Amino acid sequence: MGAHVELMDLVAQMKAAEQAFVLATVVRTVSVTAAKAGAKAIIRPDGTIVAGWIGGGCAKGAVLKAAREALADGEPRMVSVQPENLLAELGVKPGETRESVRFASNMCPSKGTMDIFVEPVLPHPSLVVLGASPVALSLAAQARQLGYHVTLAAPAVDLATVPDADVVVDGFEPRHLNNARRFVVVSTQGKGDEAALKQALAIEASYHAFVGSKRKMAVLRDKLIAIGLNPAAIDLVKAPAGLDLGAITPEEIAMSILAEITVERRRGQRDMNSDPGS
Repeated sequence: MGAHVELMDLVAQMKAAEQAFVLATVVRTVSVTAAKAGAKAIIRPDGTIVAGWIGGGCAKGAVLKAAREALADGEPRMVSVQPENLLAELGVKPGETRESVRFASNMCPSKGTMDIFVEPVLPHPSLVVLGASPVALSLAAQARQLGYHVTLAAPAVDLATVPDADVVVDGFEPRHLNNARRFVVVSTQGKGDEAALKQALAIEASYHAFVGSKRKMAVLRDKLIAIGLNPAAIDLVKAPAGLDLGAITPEEIAMSILAEITVERRRGQRDMNSDPGS
């Protein structure tokens, strides 16, 4: 009981630290197996088992493979490790997936069966907002309600109120960003546009956007190229930011940006999770 409590304490700590990992749980065993039902293990993205126990080499390889896949697509999966004769009776081959269960062969002398549930635990998606404009502040507040980890970076002198963000940085150079999928938006409204864009482009992200017109972005593009930034990287910045919803107010513009980020974030997931018969 004590070891189980300690492992779950570590799970809570890693969640709080916005770390990605997999929690693998043995849910069923048949015959002789090294681990029994209820056994758990925490697996990091590099395949390291940092705590717990789910058995030896008989199951480890299949579980680590499933863990890598789960962290890549964010979907849990079940792994069933069985001796080859039982797989043959079921009419499945090692590595085959049927009804959401991945089957693997148990080559160990014990010839036992283990079913392991592999659950990815991912950090909250990260939204980095550069600027202190009304759009920036509204964007930060709305994003937090949608479960984003929000970092707002802007000169402290430009902030009239305390932003609704997880992390507030004085200046345009965010530090210690969490290791998650990132989305970056520059909303400086004429106060440090060039400096903020330069910092934004230094951040690895799935989405970069600028709250401003195409004409304004074209002028800034020339300035950024003049100081040595890569034109191809600059051209990936979406300007103006957001879907064309006819937004006018800062709140509406922020909503349109979050809508566009949602499209990017969920790209491919709807098709993967949809019911073919629906």
